[in-house]
Amino acid sequence: MGSNGNFEKYKSDGSLLGNVLEWFDARFPATSMWRAHLSEYYAPKNFNFWYFFGSLAMVVLAIQLITGIFLVMFYKPDASLNASGIPVAFASVEYIMRDVQWGWLIRYMHSTGASAFFLVVYLHMFRSLLYGSYRKPRELIWVFGILLFLCLMAEAFMGYLLPWGQMSYWGAQVIVNLFSAIPLIGEPLSLWIRGDFVIGDATLNRFFSFHVIAVPLALLGLVVAHILALHEVGSNNPDGIEIKKTVNDKGIPLDGIPFHPYYTVKDIVGTVGFLIIFSLIVFFAPEVGGYFLEYNNFLPADPLKTPLHIAPVWYFTPFYSMLRAMIWPLFGIDAKFWGVVAMGAGVVILAFLPWLDRSPVKSIRYRGPIFKTLLAILVFAFLILGFLGTKPPEYAFFGLIPGAPIAQLLSAYYFLFFLTMPWWSKIDKCKPEPERVTFK
Repeated sequence: MGSNGNFEKYKSDGSLLGNVLEWFDARFPATSMWRAHLSEYYAPKNFNFWYFFGSLAMVVLAIQLITGIFLVMFYKPDASLNASGIPVAFASVEYIMRDVQWGWLIRYMHSTGASAFFLVVYLHMFRSLLYGSYRKPRELIWVFGILLFLCLMAEAFMGYLLPWGQMSYWGAQVIVNLFSAIPLIGEPLSLWIRGDFVIGDATLNRFFSFHVIAVPLALLGLVVAHILALHEVGSNNPDGIEIKKTVNDKGIPLDGIPFHPYYTVKDIVGTVGFLIIFSLIVFFAPEVGGYFLEYNNFLPADPLKTPLHIAPVWYFTPFYSMLRAMIWPLFGIDAKFWGVVAMGAGVVILAFLPWLDRSPVKSIRYRGPIFKTLLAILVFAFLILGFLGTKPPEYAFFGLIPGAPIAQLLSAYYFLFFLTMPWWSKIDKCKPEPERVTFK
């Protein structure tokens, strides 16, 4: 097919390929889909490297789906003990690592891919904060993105239990038990999630079915909805202005270029760079110092032996810190319940961002000093919360400054950033937006 995205030159030449394409196109909207989403989808011409992360998320999703299919061929979701006294699920992971040809590579690609997925998604979300990609008319794109993030968290949590190692078992034990703090429905809800009175074979099997079938289907559906909503209203850009406002006599944006071939080629460059870093981690440091794969998870699950320190994987730790920051009961309800509320609200509040931001401009390029300062502090707070979530509650910076009050302070700031945004985003002194996109 030509670079203009239509199939006409092949259809008109009467060749076998042209006839096949014409027959197929008459029965399936291949040409119209190609035009709508690639060759005649006009994207702003001033995209920068921050716009790599959306396509990289698609690349990682493909890696996870493909490697997951191969892992399922050999993995056994069985918590019973084999003849050697090792859980069958744990032994099947060991079998993949030691005896399946290239099994170690597939497993490490999948485990590294889980962390890579969250890394690129966090950066993708941060780019939206920088350039106001959640603002009108892209509110629905943002909401679909937050739903995707929630599904991704569920997928990662359920997949985390499957190796049936020490941290898998006890991490799931801690998180599931948190639901018991919900008044009235807590105990039956946690029992329903476990499928038993303790984390066991029933839990493993239901988490396996959700991880392999239910949540991936929801993820794929939300990805399609996210992209369709994006292409309906058009992409944002670093200037935060709408390129559809300035068009030529054919209705083509003057500041837009076809997504294919310009941005497909650019995304390929970004993907190659990403895969180089990804491969270096997979081949040389798949554990990444215990952050991607905890060392305790190389030990089989033992319900009678609790690890000294139980913490979730790094991508959950900012929200885990918010959970631990709630230490006071309120309204006669246990503090553990309010910790669960804080952890959930930390994600859900992001969905309301399009309606909390009242600034007259979208992009950080034209925002005032208040937004820039508060956003920088938010990023710092999120990173420190993530770090504290990997440490025991009694951790102290340099052995002197206790981490618990720092986590409480930063958690409060995280929520205040969003809750007070309708006020400070209005009074911030902004620069006027340009009429056309710039390359500054």
